[in-house]
Amino acid sequence: MPTSAIRPIRFTGRLLLAIAAVAMLVVVFLALIALTDGAGSGLAAWLSTLGVGAVLAIWRGRRRTWPARLVPFLPVAVAAALTASVCIPTVPTARRYPPALPFVTTQHWSLTTGSRVAVYHYPPAQPSPRHPTSLVYLNGGPVRGISVLDHRFLQRLARQGYDVYSYEQAGGGRSDLLPMNRYTISRSVSDLAAFIDRLNKGKVDILGFSSGGAVLTRALADPSVAARLHRAIIAEPGPMDGPTAHITGHKGQKSARGLAPDPTGPRSTHVPRYAVAFGLMRLGLLSPDTGLIGQAEGDNAFTAADLGSDTASAYCARDAHRIPVEDTPQNFSFSPAASLRIQQTVKGSPSIASQLRQSRTPAMLMIAECSSQIRQWETTVLANDPAIQRTQYMPGVGHHMWNGLGDNNDRAAAVITAFLQDKPAPLPNYPTRDEVPTFLRDHK
Repeated sequence: MPTSAIRPIRFTGRLLLAIAAVAMLVVVFLALIALTDGAGSGLAAWLSTLGVGAVLAIWRGRRRTWPARLVPFLPVAVAAALTASVCIPTVPTARRYPPALPFVTTQHWSLTTGSRVAVYHYPPAQPSPRHPTSLVYLNGGPVRGISVLDHRFLQRLARQGYDVYSYEQAGGGRSDLLPMNRYTISRSVSDLAAFIDRLNKGKVDILGFSSGGAVLTRALADPSVAARLHRAIIAEPGPMDGPTAHITGHKGQKSARGLAPDPTGPRSTHVPRYAVAFGLMRLGLLSPDTGLIGQAEGDNAFTAADLGSDTASAYCARDAHRIPVEDTPQNFSFSPAASLRIQQTVKGSPSIASQLRQSRTPAMLMIAECSSQIRQWETTVLANDPAIQRTQYMPGVGHHMWNGLGDNNDRAAAVITAFLQDKPAPLPNYPTRDEVPTFLRDHK
């Protein structure tokens, strides 16, 4: 073969070896990130990777003449440059809280648990007849700010005569952060009890949605907390305990996941640092308290677009191309690490079924047709809480039942207010406990 033909082959071979060396060092770096739990903002892994690469480069160049000995260091330099971006914050590392909302005053209450939470109050509007019992809303997440879409629904209930309070759970929205090891499902229940005490309105009605529904379910299973509750509405609850969290089963009718257009806007996961941090956290290779990124930095970085198809999964397939904007970029707030931490404590918790069977607080369960929740998360609550007086299966809506589309808000409000006022339900009581097996078979 002519020398002129051999040279390109040799060059291509060396290039491929160099690329392989870079890839190997990046893999080593990611492995060390996981092994060190991101210690020192990833610098421990970065320096170790640099050291490994330098040793290998020295070994590879040991028989070369002096200028040629530098060639093996080129992949090390490239890998060092690529991985250094994982160690450098691109957002403030101190918490940036969302600005004040223009349509409701934000109060901050210090609870006896040590949590300091952002509180919103929608007093009953005149001239509607005033409902005598205050209503407290527990939003989903967990550890997510209350969306503008939810605020609008709470305003609607206030216009119907309800004295509505809501608060963003510790670490979410405008509420203060907690040390990572204090985010637990038990702390969330304790905060609810402390909030009701601080409210000082006597027994209250509670509307708990999604993970807020799980907090409410656990509150009903705790007699000391349940004593503070007048009526409870459990809407699309998450798993109530460890055994329930490990159930794999049916979901509702097809959601818009995979059908809706991709969300627009910036994504933190397009930045190497946060793509690595959130990705490894989700895989369980980094702890929520990782040294790679602090809680505040992660909160600042995470955007609504990072939720990706999770938002679409809260809507029916038929609504895939008209999903409303749930929040503004300025108001959106979600703590991925704290949320994961609370979910872990739910998965690790023992069964509360026997305690829930002692519940006497009048309750209602709301289930969406296109629910993205595991059906058994919902039906397990129904099976074990004897005080659930009615179940309302909501046709034509997904997990986020009050979403501003069509008459969905009207229908959700009608179901909620009918129960709170102990009036006949606008929908059939379905499924009953006896109908659960048939329901799980027919609605999947």
